[in-house]
Amino acid sequence: MDNPNQLKRRLNPMHVWAIAFGCVIGWGSFINPGKKFLPNSGVAGTAIAMILGALVMIIIAFSYAYMVPKYPKAGGEFTFTKNCFGKNLAFVCGWFLVVAYLTNVPMNSTAIGLIVDGLDGPADILKWGFHYSVAGFDIYLGEMLLAMAILLLFGYLNIIGVRKAAIVQTVLSSLLVVCVFTLCMAGIFSAKAKGVNMEPIWGFDKSAAIAAGATTAEIGAYAHSGTAGVLSAILATFAIAPWAYVGFDAIPQAAEEFNFSFKKVSFIMIIAIVFGCFVYTSNNTVAAAALENWPDRVMAGEWVLLVAAEELLGTFGKVLIGVGVSCAVLSGIMGFYLASSRLMYSMSRDGYLPKWFGEVDKKYGTPRNAMIFCILVSLSGPILGREALGWFVDMSAIGASIGYFFTCASTLITARKYGDGTPFLKGMAITGVVFSVAFMILQLVPIPGLSGVHFGTESYIMLLVWVALGLVFWLKEHKFFTSAD
Repeated sequence: MDNPNQLKRRLNPMHVWAIAFGCVIGWGSFINPGKKFLPNSGVAGTAIAMILGALVMIIIAFSYAYMVPKYPKAGGEFTFTKNCFGKNLAFVCGWFLVVAYLTNVPMNSTAIGLIVDGLDGPADILKWGFHYSVAGFDIYLGEMLLAMAILLLFGYLNIIGVRKAAIVQTVLSSLLVVCVFTLCMAGIFSAKAKGVNMEPIWGFDKSAAIAAGATTAEIGAYAHSGTAGVLSAILATFAIAPWAYVGFDAIPQAAEEFNFSFKKVSFIMIIAIVFGCFVYTSNNTVAAAALENWPDRVMAGEWVLLVAAEELLGTFGKVLIGVGVSCAVLSGIMGFYLASSRLMYSMSRDGYLPKWFGEVDKKYGTPRNAMIFCILVSLSGPILGREALGWFVDMSAIGASIGYFFTCASTLITARKYGDGTPFLKGMAITGVVFSVAFMILQLVPIPGLSGVHFGTESYIMLLVWVALGLVFWLKEHKFFTSAD
């Protein structure tokens, strides 16, 4: 007889690739060229950082590919850590993974209003009803209702069946690839896209340039240059690579629902990472190459990629970005809903969260209650507004870095336990541990001479709040965490 709390095996390799890729590519690949990548790192710095980040993620992916067949249960990194390091560190890993995954759902939802606002021109079709301001940004009832409706719809799709959700995810991810590839080809073949437009290729000091009222013609005085400037430009984006690529590790969260061999896991992960690297690098490069005055537009707060697409392809370019970013946002919501709910289901099943979270829907075979909780938490995103996006990026980055660290460390422990680890695997796991620690240092520790790399003040506060909440929960369940494994 089937276990009523057992998840159903309904995911094929294409479904799993779509889940991973859809998580990797969200709103950030379309919005961040103007918001973060171009000013902080320029075209060259962003490309180098993203390629290096992809290589590091591929190195880390070998540890995931080794661990999934060993522990083919929902929970991924949490499950690995529990079996290798015990309850307390497993809780630390799981607690930070929850924030890494779950913050991406409201993060994507807050971008929905930005998408419509960018595409509808002066119409402002969502700017109606009750409104208020958070950190200087107005939030309207129309924007909130649309974002909340999408969160509810995609949460419902996850509840009524993982296969239905996976089919929708596959369509969205495939359409996203088509849109980005089309824009890339336009950038390559259009005479409007020029290499000279990419200057300053390492980015510039945005705050200083704005304070001085500088224009594109004067931006060279504020460009990142010299060894320290170039290094800061690269590291500013490299430090958030765990956020940029978080999602390929969503694959282990659905391990119980695979209907194929675990031998395909590493290939699926690598393809998702490579596709993600292409999207980030292509969008950022096209945005700069198509616009002679992109620094002016960055400082004015414009949606640079949308303006560039319209410059290259006219109205079709605007539609292309609209479709592409919508697919990115919706696939991100869908994928992180799945990852978050499976992680919470696993933690509940093992006693780390209340049993309520571990209940599986008798009809659909999905973790219904965990999904309901994820939906309720995610509805806070449209209420908080867009200014929280950057803070969520930092929280997701530190959570992902901690997950990567424990996965690679668990690989070394498990390989020694079973005696089946090759020198190549051990080398990749050690390298993954080193880079995971490096990511955490870059994110958390202000390093003299490097600007724009570590967390901002708000992100440090959010991190402290999350740690405090975790400590409260740990103390509440103290007997469970201190009992023998």
